[in-house]
Amino acid sequence: MHFDEFIKYLQQLEDTSSRNRITEILAELLKKSSLDEIDKVVFLALGKVAPGYESVVFNMADKMVVRAVAQAFDKQISQVNDLYKKKGDVGEAARELAQKSKSEKDFGVGEVFNKLVKIAKDEGKGSQERKVDSLAHLLSKLSRVGAKYICRIVLGRLRLGFSEKTVIDAISWMVTGDKSKSNTLDRAYQVMPNVGLLAKNVKKSGVEEGVKRIKPKVGIPVLPMLAQRLKSPEDMIKKMGKVSVESKLDGLRIMIHFSSGKNGFVKAYTRNLNENSWMFPELKNMGKFISANSVILDSEAVGLDEDTKKQANFQATMTRRRKHDIEQTLKKIGIEFFVFDILSLDGENLMQLPYHKRREILEKTVREGGLFRLVDAHTTQVPEDISDLYKQKIKQGYEGVLVKKYDSRYIPGRTGWRWVKMKQVEEAKAKLSDTIDAVVMGYTAGKGKRTSFGVGQFLVGIVDQDKIKTTTKIGTGLTDKQFKELKKRLDKIQVQKKPKEYEVTKNYIPDYWVKPELVVEIAADEITKSPSHTAGLALRFPRLIRFRDDKGPEEATTLKELKNLNDMQK
Repeated sequence: MHFDEFIKYLQQLEDTSSRNRITEILAELLKKSSLDEIDKVVFLALGKVAPGYESVVFNMADKMVVRAVAQAFDKQISQVNDLYKKKGDVGEAARELAQKSKSEKDFGVGEVFNKLVKIAKDEGKGSQERKVDSLAHLLSKLSRVGAKYICRIVLGRLRLGFSEKTVIDAISWMVTGDKSKSNTLDRAYQVMPNVGLLAKNVKKSGVEEGVKRIKPKVGIPVLPMLAQRLKSPEDMIKKMGKVSVESKLDGLRIMIHFSSGKNGFVKAYTRNLNENSWMFPELKNMGKFISANSVILDSEAVGLDEDTKKQANFQATMTRRRKHDIEQTLKKIGIEFFVFDILSLDGENLMQLPYHKRREILEKTVREGGLFRLVDAHTTQVPEDISDLYKQKIKQGYEGVLVKKYDSRYIPGRTGWRWVKMKQVEEAKAKLSDTIDAVVMGYTAGKGKRTSFGVGQFLVGIVDQDKIKTTTKIGTGLTDKQFKELKKRLDKIQVQKKPKEYEVTKNYIPDYWVKPELVVEIAADEITKSPSHTAGLALRFPRLIRFRDDKGPEEATTLKELKNLNDMQK
């Protein structure tokens, strides 16, 4: 496919707000793509050059792209900057400065993709200059519209209003003309979250054969299985039958991938699929505690205060993310991995086995001591046992319990009544029994004392498919330190225009928009119906609990979950 044809599809997608129409356009694009280029087409349409877990990013700030645009079109940097400030978009500035006569007919999508990958992977001494030069050379060969979209891709600002979920629908549509295979494809994606590879497999072999090839692979993260909420232990037993009750820890969810031998490795992934192995240098010795050549373990990493030898809270554990003075941080905060599940053993897929069978294999595979502890588990069919264990765990300092269906398979995501959490939320008094993970959408400038913070209130929303819908504004309950930290984070993701995926009524338009990247955990007294919030539900007396750096926007609370919480409080 010529790059100019691909660009026309991007224009159509940008001009479309209907999710169904976006799906149809993407399906048409995928149909026209060859087997060799379909994965590249998928990634470029999503504004990147690799699946998220590979962490292939351009690391080019606005200033660098402005320099590349100036160099590409023989303009002064000041001229490009002035136009950028006027347009609020480097891509639009590039479009205006590019030459009308250029066309991408001599470029294939694969060629442009490979050039972008080369720019992204360039590192080391002098890499910034080389990146600018390479991008300038590419831009100089493109049309006006092509230059616009390439600038946006490099800056991570393509955002055409859809995510991997819509691409999965489009893959189904490509084959069947509808979304009938979306659930099957989504389950495969959750096991191997590479939507480009998924599209390629389906293009080559069809849905059934393409999905059949996908199983957990050491070194590629699996989307984690997540817990639902139910109102009472009686409901849990009624819906789940025989269960296993585990302690709920206040740690960092970590999927550990281990492979031994000459080319062996250890990798750690957070629940939003970011590799953070550097946070846990202790894992290099994990071979001493594993009776296997390769394994994928699900665990909770819990910090240990080296002075008191007691478990640290989530915020303390997250201090290990600091790359500055990392050695000192590691000395202050030790670590223990509480392992509770196993997904793969020596290349064998264990996800289809029932929970109790996986537990048996886990106990034989992991040797406790040093790095690892197995999360305790108690089997029961009696609601009172769940209540007693919950009270016991709260007294022992745990968050509560996780109740797991005894014969459930490991199914990524939050589906069915397989895992249910029961935790104490001191901040959420009254009726609301759990906190909510929300996406920060924008903020208003501060007044009075908050003028110095730069933030008065911030708007948050929840996820409904590819849309983010408002549910509350928060402006009270934050400490001065939290206000300052919030402003620092918002400055990094501020944008001039409302992101396409946001649904906001005019009552809640903020002074400043931000990209959907920051997730916060919030508590509230209760949920109420709201005609003015686009979620249709609002949070009463909301307050910030903490920043959830371990979660991406796709893991925020969904509208379906919020409705479930609303039903539970009645």
